[in-house]
Amino acid sequence: MAGSSHGHTPAAWTGVIIAFIGFCIAGVFMVAANPLGFWAGMAVIFIGGLVGLAMKAAGLGMPKESAEMAAARARAGQAQVSS
Repeated sequence: MAGSSHGHTPAAWTGVIIAFIGFCIAGVFMVAANPLGFWAGMAVIFIGGLVGLAMKAAGLGMPKESAEMAAARARAGQAQVSS
C-alpha cells in the first residue's frame, strides 16, 4: 500500500488526532478511577469520528476512485507483473 495515499487527508488526520486526545483523556481517568472522566474521554473519541466524517463530507477526505481509474490501476499492475 506504499503507492497509495490512503488516509493522508486533513479529514483523516483531524479525526485521528481528536480520537487520540480522547483516548489519552479516557486512559488518565481510568487510572484515576474516575468513571465520569473516562466516559468524557470516550465521548471525545466519538466526536473525533464525527468530525472526520463531517470533514470528509465537506470535501476534505479522499475522493472515491472512478471505475476507469480502478481499471487503469489493474492494467498497470498486470503490466508490472508480466515485465
